[in-house]
Amino acid sequence: MAQGPFGYVNFDDEELNDKEKIPDILTAVTDLYTGSKTLLIDEIQNIPGWELLANRLARQSYTVYITGSNAHLLSKELATHLTGRHTVTTIFPFSFTEYLRTKGGEYTESECRALLVEYSANGGFPEALLTTIDRKEYLIRLFDAVVYKDIIRRYQIRSPQGLGDLAQYLCSNVAGEYSVHRLSQVSGCRSDRTVRKYLDYLEEAFLFFSIPRFSYKVKEQVLANRKIYCIDNGFVTAKGFRSSRNDGSLTENLVAIALRQLELAGTLNLFYWKYANQQEVDFVLLSSGKVIALIQVCTDLNDDKARRREVNALLTAGRDLACENRIILSMDEEHTASEEWFGIQGVIQYIPLWKWLQEPREIF
Repeated sequence: MAQGPFGYVNFDDEELNDKEKIPDILTAVTDLYTGSKTLLIDEIQNIPGWELLANRLARQSYTVYITGSNAHLLSKELATHLTGRHTVTTIFPFSFTEYLRTKGGEYTESECRALLVEYSANGGFPEALLTTIDRKEYLIRLFDAVVYKDIIRRYQIRSPQGLGDLAQYLCSNVAGEYSVHRLSQVSGCRSDRTVRKYLDYLEEAFLFFSIPRFSYKVKEQVLANRKIYCIDNGFVTAKGFRSSRNDGSLTENLVAIALRQLELAGTLNLFYWKYANQQEVDFVLLSSGKVIALIQVCTDLNDDKARRREVNALLTAGRDLACENRIILSMDEEHTASEEWFGIQGVIQYIPLWKWLQEPREIF
């Protein structure tokens, strides 16, 4: 981070969202911070042509820290205009490890499990955790503000109702498969093309991300349904419609977030797997063209039918994808077991989710 004196400008203020004012703003910052050559600029994407401003500051030997809630667009535009002169860092809401740090102290295994249930429902946005504000109200306002400022206003969406309905539906169906055509029906959007565009906007605004079905054939990957996940469980519980608590989708979403961070860091590529008989593996991890791990998420392994379903899918996928690193993440179990199903044999690691979330890299 910045060392010594620095200037700060927040372009989330509508009075500053005029590129004609940029020279005056820079003059004011220089005068206020006695000529500091380090600037922290927040929500810069609100300024039309902001990348030209960043380029100009770089040429003038400023050290510039740019933050924004539209990470994908920031990356693409910076790559175009500041090639080789910038570093991108993606910041997620608090991980489970960081969440534990906000509580302070050390915890037993049973306490970690209890805190994981709490974290799964509350999410990891710092302000909602570290202040006394109403968590649900704050997250709803934050979610709606991102939709309005980073999507509706930026892209001048004329009929925002369809976008809002789509975002609400996705929050209510995290960890589920989707097809664009089905989403166009449930959201009331006029065309599949519009839904594709809205999905891109929601991912660019860092609200959701999706993962493709694994296949060695690119065409099959493109045509198959994808699975949708939200960037934070707090958004899911605050914005999603849930007739009953669904711990399974919330815990799967936590695992997806942790793996997504590794994917953005360039460690792996993330997929899910589905067989013709509807057997499914939640996560397939690919590195250098090789499947390095298969992961199932199951909150209740006391259900014999659920346990058998998860094990059978892992054994089948392990055989078909030539991967012996098979993992089941649950709330409690920690052991390794040899399993068999219709002649398919393999070893499966059972890892408690509360432990894995603190060291997700250790699986490969």
